[in-house]
Amino acid sequence: MTPHRTIDRWIRENPFKVDVVLGLGIWLLFGLAGTLSLIGNGYGFSAVVIASGQTLPLIWRRKHPGLAASIIVGAHLMQLVMVDDFLPSQVAVPITIYTLAAYAKRWQSFAGLTAGFVGAFLMTFKLAFASGTPTLESGIISFLGLALTVTVAWTFGDLARTRRIATQTLEDRARRLEIERQQERDLAAADERSHIAREMHDIVAHSLSVIITQADGARYASEHDPDIARETLGTIAATGRGSLREMRRLLGVLRNDGEASTRPLPALADLPDLLDSTGKTGLDIEFRELGSARRELPAGAELTAYRAVQEALTNVVKHAGPSAQAKVELEWDNRGLNLKVWDNGRGAGALTTADGGQGLRGMAERVALYDGRVEAAPNTSGGFLVSVFIPYTED
Repeated sequence: MTPHRTIDRWIRENPFKVDVVLGLGIWLLFGLAGTLSLIGNGYGFSAVVIASGQTLPLIWRRKHPGLAASIIVGAHLMQLVMVDDFLPSQVAVPITIYTLAAYAKRWQSFAGLTAGFVGAFLMTFKLAFASGTPTLESGIISFLGLALTVTVAWTFGDLARTRRIATQTLEDRARRLEIERQQERDLAAADERSHIAREMHDIVAHSLSVIITQADGARYASEHDPDIARETLGTIAATGRGSLREMRRLLGVLRNDGEASTRPLPALADLPDLLDSTGKTGLDIEFRELGSARRELPAGAELTAYRAVQEALTNVVKHAGPSAQAKVELEWDNRGLNLKVWDNGRGAGALTTADGGQGLRGMAERVALYDGRVEAAPNTSGGFLVSVFIPYTED
């Protein structure tokens, strides 16, 4: 950083220290040294006291502008009464008017401007009569000169106020934008975490349900039919490897690894493989598809439908009990995809999307992203029914 920028930054960050240096400097130069010569003119130390009252308050000109200006005005009124000469300390007048215009409240700014004009008139009047030969022309010139000084000081102060307010507005807007960007990043991160949680739940819950069911079957089959046990263990291994691939793909996306697997996400075309792997748990699954799609669903919507079937079948495996049968129905109409999964098992009690576990809540959240709806409740004829509707995405 260049020296002048360093100095400018220090001045902006330490306004009170700057005012202390300025106030003491003006007091020493104009308030003390400038009035010592008047002591011998019969004023004594009163001129020094008055000059000090006119200059020392400049130390607090920005911290307490109204109070500092009041003291300075009072000191100038004392000068009008007690001192006939012009005091060098009156240099504080334009500085005070500038400060009120730049940093004080608005009414204080205009009050300072008015006081400046009144002071210019009174000082012109006193100096004119103190000269012994007052003239209208000299009085007008004197008043106009003092008034012009007051006006210029106030104008520059008001411009400084406008610039400062504009700068503060821009800084506040920049801070708000930064806060909003951070909030957006936090919301995006939370949404991504929720998405990842749903993905991991769908992958792990389904695979573990299949593995647990197969493992239980293999344990019993190993005592009576080793061939069935070996086949079941093969299913467990295949399911575990598939789940591991899915987890690696998901973690590869999290790492943003360029070498991560680019295996496509599951879609409706992969439903037969899902039904086949779930059927190996012993669950009897009937599948049918009615109608034809008027238009393709987005890839995300197809993934949502796939995950809905996966979650529903996982719940059937976990809760329907032995010898359960399940039906999966995909029906296309003019509005979109109607998906139903129901079973004839003992169901999950009064479980619904409102009070269900992570799976049903995740399913409802997924479907809601595509303006769809989910209904999950015990079936009137026994078992449990999950109904999902995903509309077409209209351009």
